[in-house]
Amino acid sequence: MRRFNKLVLVTLGMLALGLQSAHAEEVLSVFQRSDGKVGYVNSDHCWAIEPLFDFAAGFADGLAAVEIGGKWGFIDKTGRFVINPQLQQIYGFSDGLSVVKIGEKLGFIDKTGRVVINPQFEGAWGFRDGLSVVKIGEKWGLIDKTGRFVINPQFDLVGALHEGLAEVKIGGKWSFIDKTGQVVINQQFEGAYPFSDGLAAVDIGGKWGFIDKIGRFVINPQFDQAYEFSDGLSAVKIGGKWGFIDKTGRVIINPQFDDASGFSDGLADVKISEKRGRIDKSGRWLLDPTCSVSH
Repeated sequence: MRRFNKLVLVTLGMLALGLQSAHAEEVLSVFQRSDGKVGYVNSDHCWAIEPLFDFAAGFADGLAAVEIGGKWGFIDKTGRFVINPQLQQIYGFSDGLSVVKIGEKLGFIDKTGRVVINPQFEGAWGFRDGLSVVKIGEKWGLIDKTGRFVINPQFDLVGALHEGLAEVKIGGKWSFIDKTGQVVINQQFEGAYPFSDGLAAVDIGGKWGFIDKIGRFVINPQFDQAYEFSDGLSAVKIGGKWGFIDKTGRVIINPQFDDASGFSDGLADVKISEKRGRIDKSGRWLLDPTCSVSH
């Protein structure tokens, strides 16, 4: 189961505000250059942030987690470090907080890098709607942003909250709970992924399909494997190859890949034999960018 430099124009204040707004909303996508280094490209497939990183996640809450030399930090959309590379493990920001590993435990930091919930968990997902799923000992529960348990640790395994629901493993089967811990879709699945775009991928009898929030199949179980929807498409495995479907179940990119990830900001990682790269939503392979955007 799987992640701008503010313009200071004193004499053109209103124009600067407009430019800042457009700049901040620009979508930047993670792109790995053929030499393995990672940076970010814009919608024109030009480098917006040069490929300087060993690993990089997508932007969330205006910041992205990046790794250099085995240490993690956060950059803004200009590529400037907001939190210097000094952390051993981090996850992207959501609801203003990020999971961080300090020593052998997980806690949470804010956007200044300040620890706001002390490291004490064996597992943790990012905050959504003010709640995070965390693991203490062998059980999972939910905490609020003060670190207080609102649902005591009691579940064997729980996924992150998405769209108000989280997948939970009870008695060897997967169900879905709401933010109060109440089971809203009863246990019946061999596997499950989070809700996204109103649908969740679930495994029943060895085949994957998609259910809505009342547990009704919208796309019948028929795939060897399936991931959650992102950017309106889901990666599905058919006959040993990966392709992509839309929310009606229609195949948009034919199964042809030996491996594939979900789309993020219009791009997806794929593999055919030894060839790895990124494709757009038309299935077109993207080459290394040959242009850059200066900030």
